[in-house]
Amino acid sequence: MERLISDFIFMFTIIDPIGTVPVFLAVTAQFPESVRRRVAIRAAIVSTLLLLGCAVVGQFLLTTLNIDFAAFRVAGSVILFLFALDMIFGTSKPEHEVAEAEKHADDALDSAIYPLAIPSIAGPGSMMAVIVRTENGTYSIGEQTLTIAVMLVVLGLVLVAMLAATRIGRLIGASGASVVSRVMGLILAAVAAEGMLSGIGEYFAIGG
Repeated sequence: MERLISDFIFMFTIIDPIGTVPVFLAVTAQFPESVRRRVAIRAAIVSTLLLLGCAVVGQFLLTTLNIDFAAFRVAGSVILFLFALDMIFGTSKPEHEVAEAEKHADDALDSAIYPLAIPSIAGPGSMMAVIVRTENGTYSIGEQTLTIAVMLVVLGLVLVAMLAATRIGRLIGASGASVVSRVMGLILAAVAAEGMLSGIGEYFAIGG
């Protein structure tokens, strides 16, 4: 149960379903409900396939390139930490990606891929997170399966959030989504720091 809760908080934080709502609204503002639904479904499918691909291929790429996973964990944690700092102190995820969405709002179905599926849902941080959490040498097949299942649940919540985006947007507004994103950034910074320390400890233990 502890592992389940940990994975859920981690995936929910990095994927940030609430932060996707303002981006979705910006992409689909001028389109009818039927088009909005198609955009939401397409974005969910594309991001799911991309993250599943990272889970399957990530380990193979690390092995092929002969990259020590402890070093990769440190590098990944640094990237996640920088991503978290940007969420906390810089332009928050919703604000930054809403601006991108407004530039690409002429064709909603194309916008379902960029910037909605990539990078709003399946961004560099979430891709890195999936690879880190499904490494064969650290996690068993059961743990990796649980991580992927939790990821799919969170992506399901993203789809639900997009389908209910109008109501959620009225409830919390863009400023509310920005606040949630910054809180998520703080949690992600703590997770990244833990991963960094764990990777350094693992690397030196292996080297010793």
